[in-house]
Formats: sequence, C-alpha cells, structure tokens
Amino acid sequence: MSIDRKAAIAAYKERKTIAGIYVVHCAASGQTWVGQAPNLETIQNRIWFSLRQGNHNCRNLQAAWNTHGETGLTFGERERLEDEETAYVRNALLKERMLHWRDELKAEVI
Repeated sequence: MSIDRKAAIAAYKERKTIAGIYVVHCAASGQTWVGQAPNLETIQNRIWFSLRQGNHNCRNLQAAWNTHGETGLTFGERERLEDEETAYVRNALLKERMLHWRDELKAEVI
C-alpha cells in the first residue's frame, strides 16, 4: 500500500461527520418528511438507494417516489448540529430537533 493511499485512508477515518436534520419534500403532493442523521453527507444516498430498491420503511415516502419518481422529490438539510462530546448528547439533541421540525413543518417522521 502506498503512503498516499495510507494517508488518504487515515484522513477519511479522521474526518468530522456533520449530524443534523434533513427534509424530503414532494412538490406534487405537498407532503413533507423530516428525519435525523448522524451524518448528513451520506443520508440522501441511503434514502434514495432504498427508494430505488422499492423497500424504504416509510410507506408514504415510498408511495410518493413510486408515483412521482426521483425528480418529484427534493432533499435538503434543515439544521446542522454543533459537535457534541458524546453520542448520547448528540442523539438526544437530534431527536429533540427532529420533533421540533416535525411540528414546525407538519411533516411525517422518517
């Protein structure tokens, strides 16, 4: 393994992940879904992958995808969290903020 490759792997492992709240919206139906993620940079790919496979656990979101397709849905970050010392504090804050945005946006939780 080359030094550059080792350095790249080390840098990848040490990168900071950004936790936060995200929103998926369907313009055609007006439906909105809100969720929390420990890593906002990877969550859209995970959601879109499960929707493409037809097996997302949120049936209403999957139905909107099936009806309107990928172009019918938009994904956006709603809120980023500051770095937290512990996973427990981060997870509690994520849950609290997700519930806030669910109520604020009258959205369904994913």
